[in-house]
Order: sequence, then structure tokens, then C-alpha cells
Amino acid sequence: MPRFPVALQPYTIRDQLQADFLGALSKVAEIGYTALEIGPPPAEISLEDMKAHLQRLNVQVMGCHASVEQLQTNPENIISFLHEMGGKYVTLSYRFESKEEVLARAADFNAIGRHLKDNGVQFLYHNHDWEFVKFDGEYALDLLLAHTDPDLVQMELDVYWVAKGGEDPATYLRKLQDRCPVLHMKDMEPGAEQFFAEVGEGILDMPGILQVAEEIGVKWLVVEQDLSRRNPFESIQISLENLKKMEAVLV
Repeated sequence: MPRFPVALQPYTIRDQLQADFLGALSKVAEIGYTALEIGPPPAEISLEDMKAHLQRLNVQVMGCHASVEQLQTNPENIISFLHEMGGKYVTLSYRFESKEEVLARAADFNAIGRHLKDNGVQFLYHNHDWEFVKFDGEYALDLLLAHTDPDLVQMELDVYWVAKGGEDPATYLRKLQDRCPVLHMKDMEPGAEQFFAEVGEGILDMPGILQVAEEIGVKWLVVEQDLSRRNPFESIQISLENLKKMEAVLV
């Protein structure tokens, strides 16, 4: 089985971060995560304190998420944060209402991606299921990929949302050769609700996904679970333990 470094997207523990930011990060490290996909700290905590805390925990920042507005109006803030923390990737999501909007945003994303690339940061796009709406017979996501520069606009594919959109995650991932350095890992419960599940606890073909991930050049796995039936800390622990059982974690 291929092995990858594994990070946590702490949106999963957003409530716990809001209650005790540094304490929640300590708990993440105790569970066994050594990397995070995380943005700047809340106003009451300085960047210096966050950085020192993560250094004590031996946890690195590999990237963060941002909005279109942030990356168009003041990208230097995100660039500076990632340089300070040692991260490489910045990711955004978007919801397209028409083919024209996809094409317009594709041009915007190319421009954002060029500026980021010139400053040592890689731009990524993160999908949900709504990119699998069709405009003129083509998925919005396929249109976006076709009209953006593969070097400037790469993917952080989310395997759950691909399945929710009606496609097989491994099959869709295979289309992204050298264009998907980061893969969001979450699973799906059986049944009509298609509720989120911990990695390895649902119906998605995780071994198949991981094999394709190696084939197409994925560099990082990032665990995220939007909603959980368990305590979120328990969920992220189960996902990491299952990835270790699959021998998918680079240690």
C-alpha cells in the first residue's frame, strides 16, 4: 500500500478550536497528527504564540484555506502566513451558478495562481458536490480544469464530495495526473442520507483511492470530516488509526 504524510483539516474540530484554540491543537498532536491544514490564529492569539506552540508539539503547517476575496484583495497576508509557518498550499472553494461564471472565475484563478506561484505558494481548488452540476453537458469542475493552467490551478480533491456528486472517486482522481498534490480524505455511510463517516468506516473504496493517489502523484492526505456522529476528536483519531492500519501513513 502506498504511504503518504497525513495532515488534519481542523474544520472538523472547529467548535473545540473556538473554545480552546491551543488546547485543541495539543489534543490533535496527542492523537498523532504531525501536520495541519490551518490558517492564521484567532485575534486573541498571536501568530508567534501559535508558531511556538506548534513547534513544541512538533506539528507543521502544510497549507491553509482562503476565500476568493482574500486572495484577490490581500494575498500577501496569506503568503506571509504560509512563509512564516512553512506551508506551501493555499486552497479555496467556490459555487458556480453558470458556465459563464465558471469561465470568468477560471481567469481569476489563473491570475491568483500566477501571483501565488511567483511567491512560492501553490494554489489549489477544493471541490464539493455542486461542481458536478452540468453546464452544456459538462461538469462545472471539468470546465474549470479545462480552462485553467494545470501549473497554476491544481486540485485538492475531496473524495467524499466526488462520491456525493455521483462519480467514483478513484476514477475521477485518475484524471488528475500531476494536478492533485493534496487529497481530502473522508468516508461515506451507507444509506440514502450519505452521511459523513470516518476514513475506513464507510463505503468508499479507500485502498483503490490510495493506489490511484500514488499513481497520479498525490503528495499529502488531509483528514477532514464536516460533521460527525461522534465526538470530533474521536472521529479524527479513528480516521488516522484506520489509515495506519491500511499502511497508508508515512512515518
